[in-house]
Amino acid sequence: MSQTKTLKVRVTLFCILAGIVLAMTAVVTDHWAVLSPHMEHHNTTCEAAHFGLWRICTKRIPMDDSKTCGPITLPGEKNCSYFRHFNPGESSEIFEFTTQKEYSISAAAIAIFSLGFVILGSLCVLLSFGKKRDYLLRPASMFYAFAGLCILVSVEVMRQSVKRMIDSEDTVWIEYYYSWSFACACAAFVLLFLGGLTLLLFSLPRMPRNPWESCMDAEPEH
Repeated sequence: MSQTKTLKVRVTLFCILAGIVLAMTAVVTDHWAVLSPHMEHHNTTCEAAHFGLWRICTKRIPMDDSKTCGPITLPGEKNCSYFRHFNPGESSEIFEFTTQKEYSISAAAIAIFSLGFVILGSLCVLLSFGKKRDYLLRPASMFYAFAGLCILVSVEVMRQSVKRMIDSEDTVWIEYYYSWSFACACAAFVLLFLGGLTLLLFSLPRMPRNPWESCMDAEPEH
């Protein structure tokens, strides 16, 4: 592999590494979406919530003169609990109606698949550092691209989950916005998917210069 191509591969791997960090951050944090309830004029506090793939946190926030709930960063009494289908022994009745079980399980499972593809891709990259093992960058690139696609699917499943929670008559929340964990997941998709495709292009052998020259006949790169 030429020095120019090696430099391009290293820059691409750095972008992919950033995508991996963002993906792991999105998976383990619980700020995918922030939910706000319907406000009454006589209320002095409101209960906002933020949640991720594994748990939901509610916070009772004092209301200001504008009678708005939030932002979620304001101080208040906070209560976090894992979703019941991930922790059956925990007492958390709120999850029976604040989350759609099939959606949250699907989003979490797909995110785990994404991390699995990341691990496989990283193993291929580490093994490719050996002599004459550049061909391992090709399966690594595909694993990273698949990881990005899984993150995208998980993001869409989470979007549908939030929409159903807001539309449900069993919940008190009527407003929502996506938070920084959701942004991390979207950025991770872009970096992993595009980085994987770019790595694949850089790791492919040089195309023949002439129509009668095959890939096997082409001069090897040094």
